[in-house]
Amino acid sequence: MTMKVNSVRMATSESPAEIPAPRANPLLIGHAAAEGVLLRAWQSGRMPHAWLITGPRGIGKATLAYRFARFALKEGGAAEQGGLFGGPAAPAAPADTLAIDPSDAVFRQVASGGHPDLFTLERGLMHPDTKKTTNEIVVPHVRRVNQQLRLTPVEGGWRVAVVDEAEAMNPNAENAFLKLLEEPPAKAVILLVSHAPGRLLPTIRSRCRLLAVPPLSDADVEALLQRYRPGLEAADRAILVRLAEGSIGRALDLEVRGGVELYGDVLALLDELPKLDVPALHAFAERMARRGGEGEDASAGFRTTVELLADWTGRLVKFAAGAGAAWEAERPLLSRLAEHGPLPWTDAGDRIRKLGTVTDELNLDRKQALIAAFQAVQQAAAAG
Repeated sequence: MTMKVNSVRMATSESPAEIPAPRANPLLIGHAAAEGVLLRAWQSGRMPHAWLITGPRGIGKATLAYRFARFALKEGGAAEQGGLFGGPAAPAAPADTLAIDPSDAVFRQVASGGHPDLFTLERGLMHPDTKKTTNEIVVPHVRRVNQQLRLTPVEGGWRVAVVDEAEAMNPNAENAFLKLLEEPPAKAVILLVSHAPGRLLPTIRSRCRLLAVPPLSDADVEALLQRYRPGLEAADRAILVRLAEGSIGRALDLEVRGGVELYGDVLALLDELPKLDVPALHAFAERMARRGGEGEDASAGFRTTVELLADWTGRLVKFAAGAGAAWEAERPLLSRLAEHGPLPWTDAGDRIRKLGTVTDELNLDRKQALIAAFQAVQQAAAAG
């Protein structure tokens, strides 16, 4: 079972570096500790049959999973092949990294989706009945991987399955996957990547070894932005680093959606709280409701604004609770609003996130939803 491999290119004033898909990305920054956990488990000879790799979206979890998959396919196959004339292989020095050379045949096979002992479950696979791509992982996908993992490895070593965004499994698929975990195949390792592990069955979580991957440091996000977006102004890059909250994926997504400009617009609308400039809010909401192209991008402006506003309330909650420092650009406003304590802002953030979800699911009026989101903030500011 293979996956389409695409490199994403986004426009900037200078030609950016291509961003490889996780399975084709040789670069792993900021996750040496998590890499070490996987490496030591492999070298111990007591490799858990399933791992649940968790953490925020866009920090490199899938890149780490495929990095380990390549390593296991190469090292496991080499151990099985033995030495010259079929004798025992000469002992090799223990590896100190999971990296393998991008020119290696195993790397190229994994990158192209053509390695016979690697299987991937993810959104966007073809449904075997409808012959259309599906936004969830369904039972036939799980059953196929289960069958393939139990076959003799083509390369004579290990077999690896990567479930990218495991919460995309529907309930029936989760139950089918649980059976795979209850009776794991020999010499096979399963890597579940999840942004929201709480959505998975507790019985699935309990049968996996947990590997929690932390957000990237600001320095790592900045280094990656300099690599992939060399044309960014330093001031814009600094704002993206703050807004990204440790996720290079989020930073790059915000950059292409005009997140720096939108962040400034949101702050300007919030500046006079508990007052709101109603005409300016309506004009802004109208613009954001229409911002984006057809299809998937039609709601880009709406979604980005909701995310920025919800994240702003989250920072205010932490600041009001004494658990976080305010950014310079936000400090005067947050200092004034934090007097009400964290609770009103917790409620406001919850309302904003629910508005975003319901509006997308039910295709509601985006302009009115954005106005309601800002009104939720206004009501919190007027509390007390």
